[in-house]
Amino acid sequence: MDRMSDYFQGSTPCAIWIVGVLHNDRTCCRLEFPSDGKVHQNIIFLDQDKHESYLEYFDKNGIKVYLQVEPANGDLITLIDLVLGRYKHHDCVIGFGVDVEWYKQSDKPGWGIPVSDASAKLWEERVKYHNQNYQLFLKHWDRKWMPPNYRGDILFVSDSQIFKNFNKMLSEYIEYWADYFKPNMVGYQFGYVSDRKWWEQMNNPPKLMGNTIAHYIDQKCGLFWVDFTLRDVLISNN
Repeated sequence: MDRMSDYFQGSTPCAIWIVGVLHNDRTCCRLEFPSDGKVHQNIIFLDQDKHESYLEYFDKNGIKVYLQVEPANGDLITLIDLVLGRYKHHDCVIGFGVDVEWYKQSDKPGWGIPVSDASAKLWEERVKYHNQNYQLFLKHWDRKWMPPNYRGDILFVSDSQIFKNFNKMLSEYIEYWADYFKPNMVGYQFGYVSDRKWWEQMNNPPKLMGNTIAHYIDQKCGLFWVDFTLRDVLISNN
């Protein structure tokens, strides 16, 4: 994360850190830490905490994280309270995010259910109830799954992939995503295997792609190279 941040002048090392994943039945969110002792519909837990040691490391090393869930049919207010209630003591935590592709995913497999303005406002208020400086992020590849009008202080993250080339990616990032959500902060997950055939031809793909994206995006921008290929590009650029 430090090396990636060094590619972008003035940036802060940051990650989207997943703490709740879609369970096999596609109706439950599995939080990767022990239960609070209560029964929560469509929310299950691990017996041991999977993330505490990482968050402690991030605290000590100036790395910031958004804590993300794949909510399935779990109640979002409950998920926000459980996740932030457990981890908000960490200095590294700066927000909470929802991968909308997995929001009520069993109701619309492969896509999830769009977020309404009312839901986005309610979720954001709950996140800021825990800390006024926290930011809610919503993630999907299709902006029609984002709230149609409500913007607040939300970070809108695109995880779009399968582009013909970098120019196609850049065009979508600017016109379809950043311009649409302006002036809100936007973020991009990139570096997917599906696009590797063209980005691996570049010299230092994260630096070249990231700086080009940041140059053309007018508002604040988050750049997140996906973990599927992260070690590959860092190793190749030693």
